[in-house]
Amino acid sequence: MDAGLKRELEEKVRAGERLSREDGIALYDSDDLAWLGGLAHEVRTRKNGDVVHFNVNRHLNMTNVCTASCAYCSFQRKPGEKDAYTMRIEEAVRLAKAMEGENLTELHIVNGLHPNLPWRYYPRSLSELKKALPDVSLKAFTATEIHHFETISGMSASDILDELIEAGLESLTGGGAEIFDWEVRQHIVDHRTHWEDWSRIHRLAHEKGLKTPCTMLYGHIEEPRHRVDHVLRLRELQDETGGFQVFIPLRYQHDFVDMKDGKVRNRLQARTTMASGAEALKTFAVSRLLFDNVPHVKVFWVMHGLQTTQLALQHGADDMDGSVVEYKITHDADNFGTPNKLTRDDLLDLIREAGFRPVERNTRYESIREYEGPDLSLRETPQAMRV
Repeated sequence: MDAGLKRELEEKVRAGERLSREDGIALYDSDDLAWLGGLAHEVRTRKNGDVVHFNVNRHLNMTNVCTASCAYCSFQRKPGEKDAYTMRIEEAVRLAKAMEGENLTELHIVNGLHPNLPWRYYPRSLSELKKALPDVSLKAFTATEIHHFETISGMSASDILDELIEAGLESLTGGGAEIFDWEVRQHIVDHRTHWEDWSRIHRLAHEKGLKTPCTMLYGHIEEPRHRVDHVLRLRELQDETGGFQVFIPLRYQHDFVDMKDGKVRNRLQARTTMASGAEALKTFAVSRLLFDNVPHVKVFWVMHGLQTTQLALQHGADDMDGSVVEYKITHDADNFGTPNKLTRDDLLDLIREAGFRPVERNTRYESIREYEGPDLSLRETPQAMRV
């Protein structure tokens, strides 16, 4: 990038001007990651100060049985396959209750598109979970799942959302987005929920007062221009509804180990390499710079590893996903080396080590508790390496 364009982009960012599609592509073309990260860090600091948000949550995947066979997915199973499972609602409640003593604030629920489960299973599961954990927020179902519920119930998405909200739903999840551009999407997705239906369902959710996340699966066969297009579609929808609280770049994963049944389900990995740490940091930085109307950018540590996660906090991110516990969708893919669980104290340590002040939040990004920031005196003496 020539000095003139770099200066022009700096001036636009510092003046709070909206960046264009061409600007986004130019930022991805830059090989000056320090400059790019510094500019994104200015924006995140202007929006969120020295805070890194986190929550204490539990991920529940109540079934991995799915009608779709998306090219990147190692989680899905077909009915009758060796590792296919579907939880009874009582089992889901038991797993959720097991974390009650850790002051859990959120359940994050995503499932496969089960061909045989009746529609009533889903509102009933929320109702029973809410009854068991009345103070825990239910963040459940992708737009793809809501679209699937329309098919199996014969109801409209509006009526489905009304019933789920009555059962305790507080937020949708952001999944099912992948990459919206059809040039890429047709090769990676094997379900029928594309931009038109994904945006329709989130628009409806926002109209009903729900706040939702939005996501992007990056680092597979897409190019930077597809990432820019993806973000700009979401930015335009955010202009309309104001309902997105956070943007979450999700790093595409390879199958690093044979599955228990001997199958490797990821059909993309023979022709892809995963995004490097530098590419991940660039994606966070450019996303933060383009997304002028979404308050938060989250780094999902399960998909990025702990060190890249800490660096992402210096490249535009201001939120770390919570304690998680058994995130099967990624861990079924990669054996990437991240733990199934981080405790509250683990998260506090990681955030402080990165130089930030931790703030525990709820699903709506309301502060629950503010913690002391890093001990600056520790910078003066060598510290043991985290292993």
